[in-house]
Amino acid sequence: MVYTRIAREITGSRHALPLTRRSVTHKFIVGEFEGYLTIGLFQDGRPGEIFIKMAKEGSTLSGMIQGFCRAFSLCLQHGLDVRDACERFRGMRFEPSGETGNPQIPHAESVLDYVARYLERHFSDVDSRSAA
Repeated sequence: MVYTRIAREITGSRHALPLTRRSVTHKFIVGEFEGYLTIGLFQDGRPGEIFIKMAKEGSTLSGMIQGFCRAFSLCLQHGLDVRDACERFRGMRFEPSGETGNPQIPHAESVLDYVARYLERHFSDVDSRSAA
């Protein structure tokens, strides 16, 4: 049932971001891996795309992360709420995992868990305000 509701929510038309857009870049550490999360923003402050740069370019981890970013970004551009999107990835467990150095998110079960929790913490209220 939840998947049916989400499918209905994201089947609408795609809302592309403007050619020039504001963004936020956040440096993070999960376990011993360092990375950068960049969040491209719609004009109203909602996230509309994400990019994660980490690991060696061309590595399996880097490739999987890029695929995740594309899919996550398309979901946001088709209207999926940030909170709903993050709910699907929060708690995912795989390596790398561990301490983060971020006092708001001291431990992450994976990079996807960290990114989902970061986005939810910093952007779910923006998404709620724009929907009202």
